[in-house]
Amino acid sequence: MAVNDGCKLRFLELKAKRSHRFIVFKIEEKTQQVVVETLGEPQQSYDDFTASLPIDECRYAVYDFDFTTDENVQKSKIFFVAWSPDASKIRSKMLYASSKDRFRRELDGVQVELQATDPSEISLDIVKERAF
Repeated sequence: MAVNDGCKLRFLELKAKRSHRFIVFKIEEKTQQVVVETLGEPQQSYDDFTASLPIDECRYAVYDFDFTTDENVQKSKIFFVAWSPDASKIRSKMLYASSKDRFRRELDGVQVELQATDPSEISLDIVKERAF
């Protein structure tokens, strides 16, 4: 599975310049490569991010999560989400599962990884819990 150069470029923009809040990636089955599907603007919310994940198709995504520690320090963590909803096709689930580690290695700087099959597994409460 190839990774389109645009994926790495957009991820670096999210990580270094903070020019995106989130990125949703999909596998183009015809070309056998991972490509950028959606870019979230810096002012977009976590709800905007979860709404951008399709209900019946697998995706990879990264989310730049800002939070304040108990010591009142502003921090952010980059989350990698492997989205594989129960309603997606078996073939798609297998393709995303078998390509995940290779793609994840291309994204240097991800601090937390989540795997989810339904929205409750990537609720804001879970993300907050994993950030600390």
